[in-house]
Amino acid sequence: MAPAVTKVVYKPDSQSTDEYTVVINPEEYHKWKGGDKTIPLASVVDSFSVFHSSQGAQGLLGKPSNQQLETVFGTSKDVDVVTKILEGGREQKVNGLNQPPTTLNPANSGSEIRR
Repeated sequence: MAPAVTKVVYKPDSQSTDEYTVVINPEEYHKWKGGDKTIPLASVVDSFSVFHSSQGAQGLLGKPSNQQLETVFGTSKDVDVVTKILEGGREQKVNGLNQPPTTLNPANSGSEIRR
């Protein structure tokens, strides 16, 4: 069984099946969310990787294109996107991430993305 992972999931609106996810350190996230913005984001998140599923919680996670990030968050800058996800998303504990070992990103001409 995959190890337990804590993530924050952001949905652009309640009717959307699109979800944007970041993996977090739950202890640091709770302090940061509680108002301690002196905690560096690098301590709050596992990485600045943002994952996307267009099929909700059941879909496979892939890397969103910069255009998707621009459309949803108004920026594709990783720090800004991660901050918006942390501020507006909801925390979930799961057993691993529903992600294939590699995916192809059509925005990068099918370049392989490794986790």
